[in-house]
Amino acid sequence: MHLPKAAIGLDHLVQPLSDCLTPESAKRLVGLKPDPRLQDRINELSAKSSAGTLTEPEREEYARYVSFGTFVAILKAKARQSITRHA
Repeated sequence: MHLPKAAIGLDHLVQPLSDCLTPESAKRLVGLKPDPRLQDRINELSAKSSAGTLTEPEREEYARYVSFGTFVAILKAKARQSITRHA
């Protein structure tokens, strides 16, 4: 797995969690989708960020979503690796 430098520490943080995954739980994790209302909010903040119109509270909110999204993406990647190992 090739990760940006900023995500490498997070990758190491997630590794112990991924070691706990069963094949079934890994498959369920990979299939998780965000709540549609939350995704709508993230899309709204993303558009405002691209337009340069985020307020400071919105910028902080969006940063939290981006950080959490990175965490989930790394965890899902680890789950995919776990599925491959058990196949």
